[in-house]
Amino acid sequence: MNRIKLHVRKGDQVEVISGNFRGSTGKVLEVLARKERVLIEGVRMIKKHMRKSQDNPQGKIAEREGPIHISNVKVVERAERDAKAKGAKKSADKPAAAKKAPSRRKKPTEEA
Repeated sequence: MNRIKLHVRKGDQVEVISGNFRGSTGKVLEVLARKERVLIEGVRMIKKHMRKSQDNPQGKIAEREGPIHISNVKVVERAERDAKAKGAKKSADKPAAAKKAPSRRKKPTEEA
């Protein structure tokens, strides 16, 4: 199964460039790759009517973010975790104590 390559990732700061919510900005909460949609914090708030239950004895109307097509957003700022992960990965590759040990092979001596 192939992974779908997308231009946004969870945690990125994005701006909506077209559609009803043009000009809105927010952080990506979730990427729905198969549907090519994203959930953006505070954008396209929809109301969901909740049935009475043990958790909600009165029932309620919950507001949550609705998905937007991924082609309608552009990245404003990458998530900081990318830079942190790259920096941590480089330092973890070569710790200070594990430097290359000198070779133990004997060098051939020059004889006349």
